[in-house]
Amino acid sequence: MVSLRSIKRPLKYALIRASLEAVALPHLGNLFPAAGGRGLIFTLHHVRPERDGVEFDPNAHLSITPEFLEEAIRMVLERDLVPVHLHDLPALLSDPTDRRKFVAFTLDDGYRNNAEFAAPVFRKFAVPYTIFITRGFVERTRSMWWETAAAIAGSGPSVEFDFGSGPEAVATTTLSQKFAAFERLADFVGSIDEDEAIKRIDAVAMDRHRIDPIAIVDELVMSKAELRDLAQDPLVHFGAHTITHVNLRRVSEGRLRHEIEASATAVERYVGRSPRSFSYPYGGPIAAGEREGRAAADAGFGVAVTTQPAVLGPASLAQPTLLPRVSLNGHFQKKRYVEALISGLLFRFM
Repeated sequence: MVSLRSIKRPLKYALIRASLEAVALPHLGNLFPAAGGRGLIFTLHHVRPERDGVEFDPNAHLSITPEFLEEAIRMVLERDLVPVHLHDLPALLSDPTDRRKFVAFTLDDGYRNNAEFAAPVFRKFAVPYTIFITRGFVERTRSMWWETAAAIAGSGPSVEFDFGSGPEAVATTTLSQKFAAFERLADFVGSIDEDEAIKRIDAVAMDRHRIDPIAIVDELVMSKAELRDLAQDPLVHFGAHTITHVNLRRVSEGRLRHEIEASATAVERYVGRSPRSFSYPYGGPIAAGEREGRAAADAGFGVAVTTQPAVLGPASLAQPTLLPRVSLNGHFQKKRYVEALISGLLFRFM
């Protein structure tokens, strides 16, 4: 059976693409300059060459090419946005004599390809950037469930998993069935305690599919030594991204503070500098709210970022530990789409 989410996914992407085209083609942003606010913060994850022959990739939205990153940087420079470090934004935005528009580039999770492919592009244009680090990924104690789930769904003709009503065989023969299986696993992570859900997904990966979840992390994420090496780049800053990449709105007050504070300590230990910014895992409204913003501020962070899309404006100074970010999405890698995002018009209707 094809899930409703499998049907909605291509429709959602088609709607977003149509909206980006509608804003970009007529250059409407030039007619409504105020809609762009004071600039924006971009969210990235993977930056790597396009992978030929990969048909099933439920995480494709998290991956852009180095060529597209270069196009995005060229576009922000053409539109006179000033690239700055994320942690400098509150001071810059609070200066009443400075009316410039700014852009900050941020990358979540510490993927190895950030150093291999993204860093050279940022150096080419002398653009500062922030990479958010999760301790459990760096120390290989926490798996990336979305990567594990993708590997499971793509590994064979079926997946046997207990979604809560006993073991169930889910067909994964066709492409649509693979996507449906992945989406069910993703829904499962949000339906019970996240630690327990990841434990069960990891167990099925190991026991039934001979997939090592930690080996996936080891392949994808920078080690302590690689972080120390990249830290020599004067353009990079490393921010904190929790210990376990857990949805912080679903944890206790005590764990919330520990995830934030201990991750900051870990980043300083890895790179020799205290992080000045924080990123909420997942980052949407179900993952970052007022409580989490206060906890980040209490931990000493002057700035923290969500993934809730908007441009920078007066609200950014009112809540600097709940700043919005705009995704550079792997499904929409066109320079004119970056122009549409910069205009801010798209977010007026979201």
